[in-house]
Amino acid sequence: MIRVVLADDHTLVREGIRTLLALVDDIVLVGEAGDGEQTLRVVDEVRPDVLLLDMRMPKGDGCFVVTELAQRGILPATLILTTFDDDDAALAVVRAGARGFLLKDVTLERLVAAVRELAAGGTMIHPALTARAERELAKPAAEGPADAAELTTREREVLRLLAAGYSNREIAKALFVAEGTVKNHVSNILTKMGVRDRTRAVLKAAEWGVL
Repeated sequence: MIRVVLADDHTLVREGIRTLLALVDDIVLVGEAGDGEQTLRVVDEVRPDVLLLDMRMPKGDGCFVVTELAQRGILPATLILTTFDDDDAALAVVRAGARGFLLKDVTLERLVAAVRELAAGGTMIHPALTARAERELAKPAAEGPADAAELTTREREVLRLLAAGYSNREIAKALFVAEGTVKNHVSNILTKMGVRDRTRAVLKAAEWGVL
């Protein structure tokens, strides 16, 4: 049996996926979570084979969760499920350690195939992102230049949220700080990384391997 944990902040989505997976003989749902922090706890407790992870959740987005689990050495094969097609977010989460990235409009057959593929050690990337993401999967983490070390812990947190597509207001809410503080962090990030905009900052950070 393939043991799966499902993390999504929408109850209806979890109920739907739970119902669909119950129809499959070789997959069993062993845990659920509704936010990033809960996901970390559940994965640590049950140690699943595969983690189905929403890209955007409160208390820690998908990239944050993957990064934290990887740092703790307990990252299972992770399939990111999202409602938007975002190259930068996909790139960031793949570099963080996820093994799959699919949109939530996939069929049950496609989802089951993805779970089985990840459990067997493979990858499953949305077709529109396959070439780019698989190139990233094949690359070793890059050792960033000296500038990468200049980023503070908070700036890296902001950078991860930028990679997930969060606005300044959403980042402020997620980190419990003022929006003006986030703007200052973003400005410092752009200056330190020598880039003009947020997208280039995310791409450069992915190249450095600091997401």
